[in-house]
Amino acid sequence: MRLLLRLVLLLLLLAVFLIGVLFTLQNDTPVPLDLLILQLDAQWLALWVLLAFALGGLAGMLVGLLGLWRIKRERYSLKRQLQQANKELAKLRAGSAVKAPAAKA
Repeated sequence: MRLLLRLVLLLLLLAVFLIGVLFTLQNDTPVPLDLLILQLDAQWLALWVLLAFALGGLAGMLVGLLGLWRIKRERYSLKRQLQQANKELAKLRAGSAVKAPAAKA
């Protein structure tokens, strides 16, 4: 099963690579990029599109990591609260066992 998953992943990566190569070959028109405050020299249109795609992917991963970091921090806080509550419960149970009157026979 693991071999099949690796094979499917390899085929998918190969397909994405081939599509990228075909896209690059079809979009070789030089296009300058104007970013309002910065003007970049003319490069292939495919380069600008692929760079935008890659930067968008990186930005998405960064946002996902920030969300994951927040969740882990909240999990750690809740874990500490649970430990404190368990300690308090153990103290209360120990205190009530000591104070409980002995049963008369």
